[in-house]
Amino acid sequence: MMNKKIIATLILIVTSLTIVKACDICGCGVGSYYLGILPEYNKRFLGMRYQYKNLNTHLGPYGERTPITADETYQSAELWGGWNIGTKFRVLAFVPYNFNERKAQTGNGSKNGLGDIALMGYYKVFDHKGTLGERLLVQSLWIGGGVKVPTGKYEPAERTAIQESPNNFQLGTASTDFTVNAAYDIRYNDVGLNANVNYKINTENKYEYRYGNKFTANLLAYYKIRIAKAITVAPNAGVLYETAQKDVESGKYDVDVSGGYSLSAVAGIEAGMKGLSFGANYQNVRSQDLAGGRAYAGNRLMVHMSVPF
Repeated sequence: MMNKKIIATLILIVTSLTIVKACDICGCGVGSYYLGILPEYNKRFLGMRYQYKNLNTHLGPYGERTPITADETYQSAELWGGWNIGTKFRVLAFVPYNFNERKAQTGNGSKNGLGDIALMGYYKVFDHKGTLGERLLVQSLWIGGGVKVPTGKYEPAERTAIQESPNNFQLGTASTDFTVNAAYDIRYNDVGLNANVNYKINTENKYEYRYGNKFTANLLAYYKIRIAKAITVAPNAGVLYETAQKDVESGKYDVDVSGGYSLSAVAGIEAGMKGLSFGANYQNVRSQDLAGGRAYAGNRLMVHMSVPF
């Protein structure tokens, strides 16, 4: 019975990866929903996440740098937290403060401020502990949805000024958007596999601009190491895939300089002890095609810490 459940869950994840067609340029700019391995907690946790990303825009038709090419960096300091309600429900919240910077021969610019606040809810489909042979086998599946509210500032003049660059240099999207989420984890003794999928459904903002729907999926393998029965360290590695449809203006015009995909190799470490969890990961972009070749994403870094209570 357990083997059938494992097979069915893996089929569900693989199917999700293949049937969803989809950036706010794949993780840069006005939104990223990479979760990775959540910190362990029984009731609640509260913490901070820091993310660093960079993007080259205004590239030529063959991806070459031009006199108007811009180097953009996107940093965010994000308050995040989780709350388990009973044994079946989980809520996650994200409150980002963004730091955007652009450098180009034609001029520099920056934008700092509150980003778009997001809330996600999960329902636990199953959480099973058993044995396979003489080893412990643990697996869980959570599914749910969420909402992102337009708390970040959106400047329509930015879109008017950059016809040959993605509309990404914003603090928010000015739209209320929705997500569909799933998280699966399976661990055989100390070796585990963690998968997250997220599909973001964007709506048109009051400026008649709609960012393309976005799909994010990551798959991480990890190994738990216990030190002196007080600290658990879990090195991990895997892949992160992001893809998005083209943006749409006035309800019918596709924005050529938008959409695309990126595939990254991820390596990181998670650590937990009584009263504190922290972690970091590095995302190395291995393949990409963004904004019709007019944008190029660099590697990314994320660090976090949290306190369970």
